[in-house]
Amino acid sequence: MTATAFESGTFEPAAAQAFFDPYSCDQPGTPGWETALQSTEDDFLLPPPDPARRLDIAIGPRDRRRLDLHAALTTAGVPPQFADREAIDQLSALPDSINTTIQRWIHHTTQAWSATH
Repeated sequence: MTATAFESGTFEPAAAQAFFDPYSCDQPGTPGWETALQSTEDDFLLPPPDPARRLDIAIGPRDRRRLDLHAALTTAGVPPQFADREAIDQLSALPDSINTTIQRWIHHTTQAWSATH
């Protein structure tokens, strides 16, 4: 087994950005956790986005599947932890049909659990 960049002491800040996982920081007080600024003025709604100003960037199918799995797990009340990143990456590498099935299982399990509780 090879050592990770963290274990070998060769960690570079640029590498941290390449592997940033928004769900790995779920506890207040964790380094990198920032709270939203609280306004002292009245709250207001943001204007709707302007379609002409959207970025024309498409994400790859594997990244889309990874984001879909994160969203499905979070919606089900099981936000992925840092240790789950490798499993999600491996599942994201599988074809769309398998990922759709996994998401359907998560959805049905959530519905079944909420119906009994």
